[in-house]
Amino acid sequence: MKWLDPIIDIKLLLLLAIANTMPIVARHLFRSSLSTPIDFNKTFWDGRPILGTHKTWRGLVASIFGTWLASFLFDIDQLLAIELAFWSMIGDMLASFIKRRRGLRSGAKCTGVDQVIEAFLPLLILKGDLAITWLDITTVTSLFVFFEIVLSPIFYKIGFRRNPY
Repeated sequence: MKWLDPIIDIKLLLLLAIANTMPIVARHLFRSSLSTPIDFNKTFWDGRPILGTHKTWRGLVASIFGTWLASFLFDIDQLLAIELAFWSMIGDMLASFIKRRRGLRSGAKCTGVDQVIEAFLPLLILKGDLAITWLDITTVTSLFVFFEIVLSPIFYKIGFRRNPY
């Protein structure tokens, strides 16, 4: 039976952090340029935005590109890094979709939904390709949620994030 692999878990945690930080970096670098929402400002059948204005093509591309670059530093297969970023962003969009259905605005706090899906989904989908266990998935997801909750207020105070959560 394979147990926890701390080295791969640290690499995956860092890649997930990069995947989810790059959209914020891109927002700071490009300001309002290239900020077309992924849902093109369309609404769902309930009259609410599908995803909201915070999910942009710029962020998706930045996430994938930044994670791909980081894969060279962490000695992770580049295609797997791209897939990890892609699925993390899909998880992030799924969380936004859920929040919009609950009537929450773009950027509103929804602890758990905001963090768990974007970490869990890519690890679940890539479990076999990454050769990780359920313990790895649980550990990395839990650490991702913990660090996101702890670091977000700090990033907000220094002006990096828009919201303290």
